[in-house]
Amino acid sequence: MRVIGTAGHVDHGKSTLIAALTGTHPDRLKEEQAREMTIELGFGWMNLPNGEEVGIVDVPGHRDFIENMLSGIGGIDAALLVIAADEGVMPQTREHLLILDLLQIPAGLIVLTKTDLASDSGWLDLLETDIRSAVSETVLKDAPIVRVSAKNKTGLKELLSAIEILLKDKPSRPDLNRPRLPIDRVFSMSGFGTVVTGTLSDGHLSIGDEVEILPSGQTGRIRGLQTHKKKEESAVPGSRTAVNISGVNTDLIQRGEVVVHPHQYTATRRIDARFRLLKEVSKPIKHNDEVKFFTGASETVATLRLLGTEELQEGEEGWIQLELRDPIVAVRGDRYILRRPSPSETIGGGMIVDHQPKGRHKRFDETVLKSLESLAQGSPADVLFEAALALNAASLKEMTARSRLELNPANEALNELIADGRLVALEEGELSASSNILAITLPYWNSLREKTIQLVDAYHKQYPLRRGIPREELKSKLKLTPRVFNAAIGLLVNRAQLVDLRGSVAQTVHEIKFNGQDQARVNGLMRKFAENPFGPPSVKECQAEVGEEIFNALIEMNELFAVSPDVVFKKQDYELIVRKIREELEAKETITLAEVRDLLSTTRKYAQALLEHLDAINITMRDGDARKLRK
Repeated sequence: MRVIGTAGHVDHGKSTLIAALTGTHPDRLKEEQAREMTIELGFGWMNLPNGEEVGIVDVPGHRDFIENMLSGIGGIDAALLVIAADEGVMPQTREHLLILDLLQIPAGLIVLTKTDLASDSGWLDLLETDIRSAVSETVLKDAPIVRVSAKNKTGLKELLSAIEILLKDKPSRPDLNRPRLPIDRVFSMSGFGTVVTGTLSDGHLSIGDEVEILPSGQTGRIRGLQTHKKKEESAVPGSRTAVNISGVNTDLIQRGEVVVHPHQYTATRRIDARFRLLKEVSKPIKHNDEVKFFTGASETVATLRLLGTEELQEGEEGWIQLELRDPIVAVRGDRYILRRPSPSETIGGGMIVDHQPKGRHKRFDETVLKSLESLAQGSPADVLFEAALALNAASLKEMTARSRLELNPANEALNELIADGRLVALEEGELSASSNILAITLPYWNSLREKTIQLVDAYHKQYPLRRGIPREELKSKLKLTPRVFNAAIGLLVNRAQLVDLRGSVAQTVHEIKFNGQDQARVNGLMRKFAENPFGPPSVKECQAEVGEEIFNALIEMNELFAVSPDVVFKKQDYELIVRKIREELEAKETITLAEVRDLLSTTRKYAQALLEHLDAINITMRDGDARKLRK
């Protein structure tokens, strides 16, 4: 799923173009329709000639709403720079173009609109020359120019074909299993509750997922998902997504917050970044300047700390550390924009290289500057970690292959990730980049561990008289392969977070306890076992006496021991029986069914069930009509 966005000067026909392409006018506010300009973000979708459905974001063109534009433009896969034929390149065209360049939007087209207003084609040729000059040093320097008239419906087919070609060789957004949805709209719907929208990245969201809204910390569960007004069970990276979340307060959610899975992201108030100051700014920037910071759909005021220099001149690049007034969610590699609060202007932007720096840097420390240079390049550990995130749980060999690292740097990266806890080994053995040992990233391990423990807890609450959840049932609910499941449970058991009860899994503190009424029934049943230990009540009689659930609990607690589907003994009586038969066999070498019956003063039913059980567990074996000890 891909999303494209429009950019350009006010009144250059962006919204009208989107309406012509999608059949839906993106201006949804009464004020927008009255003033005939986009104020807030608008959204739509369309089908390309090859059938691919793409989303489209309409951003405001007026300079007064440039900050609203920034909240929508960052999550797009391609941009349409819209320029009207009757006006050409205007101030907001240039500012939008600079923003697209700073954000390094990976692909783009230039759409020359309102061509029906041009006096002749010669005028359009002159405009295109002017446009080429304006974009010559930006990411759109090689972008095709498509002439369109939304009014006359000319050029629309050519534009759709050009968008298709533009996106054809661009890869889909990767699913790193760490979804984040920057919120650009939040509202409440009658009968549904809270709905937030945004462009999903870095992972998928599914109905039923537990989610956290950062930085506020509200938690809830996904009740419903829609992409382009169609209900979905799961939303994929790159899609424009509406998320219906239960258990949260709509009034406490703000634009710029991020919907994530619990424990996968942490908000920050400090960021290290590479920064480029635009050549077009009104004055240089200095250490401790106050700026407005924009990334994703979030914005906040920040104090800019220059590293390695006292000021940056127009067009220069450098390292900065930003102290943010409000916490935001970001990761290394995210692009950002800085604006000067007064006079209001876009001054530059760049890439975040450390979203969780350990502290305030010494501004002229060469070690710090070298470290930032290394982070900007991306360390081998970062590359291996990104590969591991994409695979969830996999062998170290598979992770190395996906990372495309050579063996020696891969081994160094692996040791670093294991040492700092970002990668968790699920199995024991030699940890090397060529090993088949299973490993898992810390975010995915935290999610899997929490889900596993929650499932075990829920089972105990539903079935308090059972020792634990059956392993197969737990594996099915976790949707894991046998190898990953066994390794994960083994690690949780080794860390004393769960107990492995052979065929089931339980909490370490879980105990089967009967209430007063149930205990009275159990006491009554146990008296019957005491009255006739070698001819006790049958399984059916026990179940009739105390109920099937309590009977099964007595089996799991080792109070009772079943030797057949119908014969059960108290555990201590069963152990006494086995000892008696062993002693008899050691003295006489063989024993018959009748002799067992007489030895225990019981009936043939119990004697036969006992001998068949002892055969099955390899204590005895047949010798004609008799039994003897198995060697």
